[in-house]
Amino acid sequence: MVTGRSDGRVGEGWARVRWEDWRDYDAIRRRLDQGADPEKWGGGRPLHKAAVFGSPEVVAELARRVADVDALEEGVSALWAAVLAGRADNARALAAAGADPWRVFMGGWSPGRLSLAGPTPDLFDVPEEGPGLTETERAAAEEGRRLIAALGNFYYDGTGLACVAGIDAEEAIRRLEATPVDGAKVDTLLEDPYSYDMDESLQVIGVTTVPGGCVVTQPWGYAPQMPGVLKLLSAGTLCYGLYANPKSGNQGSIARDGVIEGWDLHPGGGPNPEDPPEEVLASYLYRSNAVAYSCAYAGLRLTDARAVVGPVAAWVELPRRDYWGHH
Repeated sequence: MVTGRSDGRVGEGWARVRWEDWRDYDAIRRRLDQGADPEKWGGGRPLHKAAVFGSPEVVAELARRVADVDALEEGVSALWAAVLAGRADNARALAAAGADPWRVFMGGWSPGRLSLAGPTPDLFDVPEEGPGLTETERAAAEEGRRLIAALGNFYYDGTGLACVAGIDAEEAIRRLEATPVDGAKVDTLLEDPYSYDMDESLQVIGVTTVPGGCVVTQPWGYAPQMPGVLKLLSAGTLCYGLYANPKSGNQGSIARDGVIEGWDLHPGGGPNPEDPPEEVLASYLYRSNAVAYSCAYAGLRLTDARAVVGPVAAWVELPRRDYWGHH
C-alpha cells in the first residue's frame, strides 16, 4: 500500500474527499489505485456513500473491489441506501454487480419491494413468487405521488403547521378560542412578518379546511406546533405538527386526543430500524418532503399548497395563554 506524501496526491486514501467527488470516476479510481480502502471511509463504507451521492460508474468500480457488495452499514446494504435515496441509476449498477434486491431490512421491506412503491417500479426483475405490494401499500404510494405533485415545490423554511384530521377550519378556530384578525393588520403582517414584534406575530395563524380535515399554518413561526395548540386541536382526533426550523431542520410532533405522543421527530428524514412497515413506506414516499409527510400522516389530501403558504381561508388570533406548559 502506498503511504502518504506531503503533496497530497499519492496515497491520500479518502482524505479531503468531498461529496461531489463521489461522482468523479477518474478521481475515485485513482484514489483506489493508490491504496484507498474500498471497505472503509470515515465512519462508514465508501460503497454506501457512492450509492447515494455518486455516479453509477463509481458505484460499479467500488462494487468490483469490495469483498461483499451486500455488506451492511447501520444495518442496511448499499442497494437499500440507493433505493431509499431515489438513485435508480446506482441501484441498477449495484444489482448488476450482484447485490440482492430481495434481502429484507426494515419493517419487512427489501430494496426491491420498496422500489415497487416508487417512481421506478420496474427497477428489478420481480421473481415469479415475488413479494408485491398490498392494496393498502399501493394506495398509499399512489396518494404519495398525487400529494407531492399537488403541493409542488415551494419555500417553507420558518413555517409552522398543524395538520388536523377530521375537523374543519371552523371547529379548529372554536377549539382554539381564536378570534378574527383585522384585515389591515393581516396585510401589513403578511408584507413583512419579521418586522413585527414577535409576541404579536406569533399570535396570528391561518386556518383552512382541506379534504380530510384542516391545516393551521404560520409561514413565519412555530405557533401551530406549540404543545398547547396541538393538544386543543387533537381532542378526539389526530394531529401532526411541523416546524421547519431554519436553524436545525424540520421538527415534527404527534398529538392524539389531547396527548402529545411524539416530539422532536424528523418528518421527511429516513426511516429508523424499529419503524413499523407503514412508517418505513411513508419515510420513503415523502423523503425530503416534510410538508407532504405531515399532511399524509394526518390523512389530509390537499389539492394545492394554499392551506400552507396562503392565501388561507381565515386569519385568526390566538388568545394569550401558556401554550408550552409541561408537554
